[in-house]
Amino acid sequence: MYQEMSDKPVLLRLQDVTVLKQNKKRVLDSVSVAIREGEHTAILGPNGSGKSSLIKLITREHYPLVHPDGSPTMQIYGRERWNVFELRTLLGIVSTDLQQMFASGLAHGRTQGLDVVVSGFFASAGLFPHQEVSEAMRQQGREALAMMEVEHLANKSVEEMSTGEVRRVLIARALVYKPRALVLDEPTTGLDLLAMHRSWKPSARLPRAGRRSFW
Repeated sequence: MYQEMSDKPVLLRLQDVTVLKQNKKRVLDSVSVAIREGEHTAILGPNGSGKSSLIKLITREHYPLVHPDGSPTMQIYGRERWNVFELRTLLGIVSTDLQQMFASGLAHGRTQGLDVVVSGFFASAGLFPHQEVSEAMRQQGREALAMMEVEHLANKSVEEMSTGEVRRVLIARALVYKPRALVLDEPTTGLDLLAMHRSWKPSARLPRAGRRSFW
């Protein structure tokens, strides 16, 4: 059980949350945690411990079991129910699934860095012909790339980028609509020490720019 130690608003609250997969396996078992405005939280654990499942719970891809007494099990910004598209404007998400989709070329063919970032406005895996992209969106995309120090990747295909470059472009994608919090799933997986340093040097400035992050 967690204890309320601050009067700051709670971004995420879980109370005895349990998530089952189709095979009845518990991927999260009675998890309780509260993450508050302004906090920066790292959730650590080995592969298979439920970290990615927690991310999917936050993004509403997974849903918790209902408590027998009907009490709330999960709240984001104090609310139990969300329109998923509204929630995506508040949380910038970089998941391993998303990175694999772009890196494998499954995200609508060969996609350049700036298009990856701008697709964050639509929560889509790349840009599609029916989407109306304004110059203001592209400018915000270039600013997000610059924030992550990868503006030189704007016209480079994702398939030609290193793992660290893709990671930084996807963080820029998550930042493009100025979310209140940033959620990173296994942010250093597949990176060597130099790539980690290059990725986290610009990321370390995000809290000073007003970004709250938890992963």
